[in-house]
Formats: sequence, structure tokens, C-alpha cells
Amino acid sequence: MKTILNVIWLLLSGLWLFLGYALAAVIMCVLIVTIPWGIASWRIGVYSLWPFGKTVIDKPTAGLGSLLGNIVWVILAGIWIAIGHIASGIALCLTIIGIPFGIANFKMVPVALMPLGKAIVDR
Repeated sequence: MKTILNVIWLLLSGLWLFLGYALAAVIMCVLIVTIPWGIASWRIGVYSLWPFGKTVIDKPTAGLGSLLGNIVWVILAGIWIAIGHIASGIALCLTIIGIPFGIANFKMVPVALMPLGKAIVDR
């Protein structure tokens, strides 16, 4: 079932969201100082490409550095990616079949806003 959901997700919104994360990752990695945000963007982008069967948890070792990094992330790219998740979620919720995928998009908004201090694990 996870595979079927992931394939439908990939076709409806996963590919476009991944491309947004990948663009943010490339831009962040070009600027040498922001490489940690580029790595986090890529990690969350791969999660947004194939999300079913995985979950996001808080790292217990995340502290003040993650909080400050997340503030910088929101200013540089997080708000735009979160807007992409919200727009995609609204568009998917317009159809009955898309409602579960729209809800999944809305669940990804906090991760899009604050990717540092998070870990993606299999369920």
C-alpha cells in the first residue's frame, strides 16, 4: 500500500516539491556558508519525494544551534517551500482522491519551516 501511495504522491505533487527542495539545496550549497542548510534541504527533499512509510522525529541532541539555524532557514528559503506545500495541499484537497495527499502536504509544512534538528526514520 505504501508503494501505491508513494507513486500517486510522486505524480501529483512529490516531483514538484522535490524540485523546489533541490533548487534550494543547490543555491545553499553554492554559497559556502550555507552548506548545512543545503544538506538539510536535500534530505527533506528526498523525504518529500517518497514520504509514505517514513516519519519525521525530533533529534534529542538538537539545541540552540538548530533553533538559530532554523530561523535563518525560514528567512532564506523555508517560507517559500512552506507556501509550496500549502498551495499543493489546497489544490489536492479540491478532489476527493487528493484529500489524503493534501493532508500529507499540510503535515510537511512544519518540516519545511524547521528542517534542522529533525530526523527522518522508517515507520
